[in-house]
Amino acid sequence: MEDLTNHYWQMRLAELKTVLEANNFEVYIAEDSAEAKEIVLNDLLPRTGAKRISYGGSMTFAATGLYETLRSNSDLEVIDPFQGDMTPEGQEERMEAMRRSLLSDLYIMGTNAVTETGKLVNLDMFGNRVAGIVCGPKDVVVLVGRNKIVPDVEAAMVRVRNHVAPSNAIRLGQETPCAKTSRCADCRSSDRICNAWSIIEKSFPKGRIKVILIDEELGL
Repeated sequence: MEDLTNHYWQMRLAELKTVLEANNFEVYIAEDSAEAKEIVLNDLLPRTGAKRISYGGSMTFAATGLYETLRSNSDLEVIDPFQGDMTPEGQEERMEAMRRSLLSDLYIMGTNAVTETGKLVNLDMFGNRVAGIVCGPKDVVVLVGRNKIVPDVEAAMVRVRNHVAPSNAIRLGQETPCAKTSRCADCRSSDRICNAWSIIEKSFPKGRIKVILIDEELGL
């Protein structure tokens, strides 16, 4: 059964890789989060020549261990957009780091969903991830667990609103209706984390956005 499951996902990821490449993304397939980390460190980082690195909030990014490794590299400047606390002063510190991150050489993030038609769909509270993938950083790396694959944009939005966002609201301790019901209420809460959408249909310039498809279930 394990061999059958492995074969199934190998085919699915290979097919998605072809579709994404047709949309001008640069695409890699990794067996697991450890291999994804090696692709970033041993291939993408040297090839891009990046010296200033930043990232968007991502459980998948955390799972790779890249944060700790990049922070320990004295040759790199790592802009941490989540170093401040939730006080007004800390929030301002975070926002300033998020603004600086948009001028990074390499921006690393996850994605809320990837469609079988090769589109990346994300929803943000602050907008730093959706801004970073659209414009600013010279190169973007998107780490994608196989659980993020959906048929189309409509399915992606349903997934984000009724699974990803409520789960993140619960994880972050937000006082939103979805944190209590697990369903989107299109709320007006001051803690609302659903504020800015992005749908990336194609990478421009070609290859600027590098997608690593990971043969594991990672993140939300």
